Amino acid sequence: MGWFSTTSPSTTSPEPSQDGGFIAPDRSARQQCWEGRDAFFQCLDRNNIVDSVKESDKAQKACAPELKAFEGACAESWVTYFKKRRVFEHQKEQTMKKLAAEGAQPLDPATAGSVNAAGAKGR
Repeated sequence: MGWFSTTSPSTTSPEPSQDGGFIAPDRSARQQCWEGRDAFFQCLDRNNIVDSVKESDKAQKACAPELKAFEGACAESWVTYFKKRRVFEHQKEQTMKKLAAEGAQPLDPATAGSVNAAGAKGR
């Protein structure tokens, strides 16, 4: 069984190569994974679910077909990564909104480097 498979989602694992490494997914396999991820995340959005790990029962109930397709198209490690990244991105977005509401101003990347460099020179 390969990394990306449409069969049993709980048993997807990387396929070993002759030299003991693992065969990387090709472009079409990655595309299928991303499409499965996007469909699952859209379902989560429609059902107001941010963390599909902590709210696994709710996610399973609301998005079972999408979750199955996502898990079947992606390596298990990718599924875990994407689920965690979704939560991280949501928390980051919420933090940015909170800072903006408190009046925080974004740094200009051109001047931020020189400010950091000037501070480091004085040490």
